[in-house]
This record gives sequence, structure tokens and C-alpha cells, in this order.
Amino acid sequence: MRSGPRVLVFPAYLNNAFLNLLQLSAAADGFRVDPARTYDELMSEATSLGSGDVLHLHWTTPIVQQAQSERDAHRRVQRIATLFARLHNRGAKIVWTVHNRLPHEVTFHDLEVKLMRLIGEHADAVHIMAPHTPDAIADVVRVDQQKIRQIPHPSYEGVYDTSVSRAEARESFGIRDTDTSVLFLGQIRPYKGVDALAAAASAANASRSDDLVLMLAGAVKEMPRIEFEASLPQDVRTVTHLDFVDDADIARWFRAADVACFPYRAILNSGSVHLAATFHVPVILPKDPGLVAQFGDQRWVAFFDPEDPERSIAALLAKDPFADVEATDFDTFLAPIAPWDVSRQYSALLQQLTS
Repeated sequence: MRSGPRVLVFPAYLNNAFLNLLQLSAAADGFRVDPARTYDELMSEATSLGSGDVLHLHWTTPIVQQAQSERDAHRRVQRIATLFARLHNRGAKIVWTVHNRLPHEVTFHDLEVKLMRLIGEHADAVHIMAPHTPDAIADVVRVDQQKIRQIPHPSYEGVYDTSVSRAEARESFGIRDTDTSVLFLGQIRPYKGVDALAAAASAANASRSDDLVLMLAGAVKEMPRIEFEASLPQDVRTVTHLDFVDDADIARWFRAADVACFPYRAILNSGSVHLAATFHVPVILPKDPGLVAQFGDQRWVAFFDPEDPERSIAALLAKDPFADVEATDFDTFLAPIAPWDVSRQYSALLQQLTS
């Protein structure tokens, strides 16, 4: 016996706060939300979806980019096409949340584009979080405007322990009140540009009487950890935890930070921005037209030149562009994207598709 329509989520990362928040209201409204963590699980579990059920696709990397060979990747795309046709024949619906323009590390480019166009063609609803998404992905896949549903990325209010104070957090890292702490938290991968942030911190510190503290927290991916550690500047005090950061410790890092910098070389959506805002930490982002349109009117956001990241980030860190930022600036941004409100919008989408 089922409690209601089934929603198969792929890929379902159990420690992903975004997925857990998005699904809150759907689960409360009687949808049976099931995970598929791998490509094989997706192909196995999706065979039982029928009328009134939903396949919700998020990140596409596990389908093509984790194939063993180009031949295997091609076979996977063919099997996905067959799956989509069978799902529609059985009355199931398909939802696609667009997280990235393309996966950040692409081995089989042409097949990835073919896959995304296949998903765009067969999806009954395409969930976007940022209004500029259709334009940002237009060179890869053009999405029917009638399918687009915009539901914003939620804040992380109520998710993480916030009992630690700023003073306690800074003391735990040995950061003085007079220091300026710059945080990057998240997986450290080449496309995220952490090397540019490190170089910028070194340059900015020379004009700040050595009061800058660089805080880096997250597992190092797609590069040797020892190589990354060796690249860090010796003339800037650096606090690192180059491994997964436990949820219980997230608040301590953000409470200790004066500013968060996300020097991405490629970005469409970033939950890190919403996480920083939840902790009232100002953010430095690349001056991408879409990001400027989305966050340009927020006083707690400053932009660097992606054509010259080291110099432009250093210029921002050498001064205080957030001196006039107040708590109400964050509250105004966060109010419309409370997790429960966003999850209710998602549940309403599912109800529309399955009714």
C-alpha cells in the first residue's frame, strides 16, 4: 500500500540539505519520496513508476560523465531515451531541476549535450531557481517556456545549529577581533577558483598590516590534496580543514567569518550564497551578468572581475565594501525564501503534475 504518488529523486544525496529542504512539504502532503543514488538504481527503480508518479532529475553527472567509456556513455543515453518514452506511456511525469549549465567536469561533452536536450524535450516541468537560467543554458539546450517553473533556492534557516556566538567561533580558530577573516566553504575543485582567492588574499594582506585570515574548509577534489596545500600562500595566516565539514560544525565557520568569497570560474546556482546569507555573512561573487541581475541590488554582495580575479578580489579585500551592511539587509532577502515556503511551492508543482 502506498501513502500517495511516488516521487523518485535522482541523484539523491542523503547529506544534501537543499534536497531535504525542497522535499519537506511534499512528504507532509503524502508524496512518497524515494531516492535513487546511482545510475543503476535510477534505471532499476524507475521501472516501477506509473500513472501519478514522478521522476525528478537533478544533477546529470552520474548518467553520462560516470560512464566507463564513450561507448558506455552512448548506451546510457539510449537507455534513458527508452526510459522516458516508457514513463510517459505509463502516465508518469518527469521534472528536471537545472542546477548547472553543464557538469563542471565533462569527459563526454557531446553526449552530455545530447542528454540534456533529451531531458529538456521529455520533461513535463523544468524547475529553475534563477530567472536567467534559460538564457544561460540556451547554447546547450533550449527549454520550452511553457514548461518552466521558477521556484527559488531556499535559505537554510533552521537547518544548522546557530547557538555558537561570533566571539566563541573566532576564539576557537584563534582569530582576533581586529582580524578580518575571509571564508571559502565547500568542495575545493578547480572550477571554484580557490587558487585565485588565495593569491588575492596574499596581495591584499600586504596592505592590511597582516590582519587578514584566510579560512578554507572543504574536501579537495580533482587535484592532489598535497599539491593544493603546497600552493597556499605563506605570508597569510590560513586556517584549513581540507575535508568534509560536518553539519554540526558549519555554524562555527560562518560565525567566525567577516566575509565569504566564492571565486567560481563557472556558476549558475550556488547554495553557498544562500548559506552565507542565512548566517548574515557578506559575499563576494564573480561579476557574471546573471548573478548581477539576481544579487546586484543586495548590499551584502560585492562583485569581482572574472577576467582578473586575483587583482579585483584583492582590491575588495584591501578595503571594507560592506561597512554599511545591516542585519535587516539579509532579513529582507531571506524572508521570501524560507525553507517551508519554498518546499510548499515545490509540493504545489507536484500536485499540479499528478492531479
